[in-house]
Amino acid sequence: MNDVLDQTDIDALLAAVDSGDIEEETTAGQLFSRHRRDLDQVEIRPYDFKRPERVSKEQMRSLETLHESFGRIFGAAISGFIRTIVEVKVATAEQMTYSEFISSLPNPTAFNLIRAEQLEGMICLELSPLIVYPLVDRMLGGASNELFIPQRALTVIEIRLLGVVLARALKGLSEAWEGIRKLDFTLVETESNPHLVQIVPPNEVVVVIGFEIKMGARAGTMNLCIPFNVIEPLMPELSAQSWFNVQRDADDVEFAKRITDSLSGAVLSVGGTLAETTLTLDDLMNLAVGDLIVTDKPAVQPVVLTVEGEKKMLAHIGQHRGNRALKILRPIRGDDRV
Repeated sequence: MNDVLDQTDIDALLAAVDSGDIEEETTAGQLFSRHRRDLDQVEIRPYDFKRPERVSKEQMRSLETLHESFGRIFGAAISGFIRTIVEVKVATAEQMTYSEFISSLPNPTAFNLIRAEQLEGMICLELSPLIVYPLVDRMLGGASNELFIPQRALTVIEIRLLGVVLARALKGLSEAWEGIRKLDFTLVETESNPHLVQIVPPNEVVVVIGFEIKMGARAGTMNLCIPFNVIEPLMPELSAQSWFNVQRDADDVEFAKRITDSLSGAVLSVGGTLAETTLTLDDLMNLAVGDLIVTDKPAVQPVVLTVEGEKKMLAHIGQHRGNRALKILRPIRGDDRV
């Protein structure tokens, strides 16, 4: 049992120091080295061996910036899915041991294990029940204004519904990390008791990014736990200079290709205008079967090909495999009178 000083002992020690009966200990110490040093110029910093900081402050800022982008992407995706405004923003970014992270989580909770094929090891994504149940209730058509939050594990149906939300979260996480390295995240398992999951030793250093999720009057937390040994290969790329250079030197060709691929599937209406003329309203009302509409355009002139109503090309009308067809001649130029 440790000895604890009461106030009387403390007062006696302070009085003894003031009177000179006890000499006050000095904090100066000898630094042993092969080279002589000026002790006044040596900077001594405290270091806690139980909580080593293996990620620099610069890299932590880069991780925080990266996951702020993830929060915006995920918030926009889930807002469009459940058709209500959901705000996701980074609240904390710190490093701790895995045992400290597990001890800070409620039980039960939604503890999800994530894996990226390009990395070794697994990542944890924890969602608080305070926001999980309102999301599930919203997906089932509820308003979640007076929803009771049960203290129990998620059911199989609730886990399946939560998987739809997590799929959008993992897609947003992949988009956020794309500037550093292309990573494909997949959901491995969902557990309700975080104490039953040991992906790394308890004293292993992990980076924990804490998010705050707001949906109307409801709010909850989401924690992304990344073990250091998982992202250790990416540490050199997470310096602030590399981060901004990646953003500045983004490949415009790849971006243009993605835009082109997205637009290539758009459906457009294409038509051929044989001829044009003007009619009076009286002639239009008196049209009958067998009447002829006379135009000034010769039959040998090309047909105007329109795309979404805009005149784009000249073509000849014909037949192909039993179907009416237009054979394109050339694009319409500025000097064409069509």
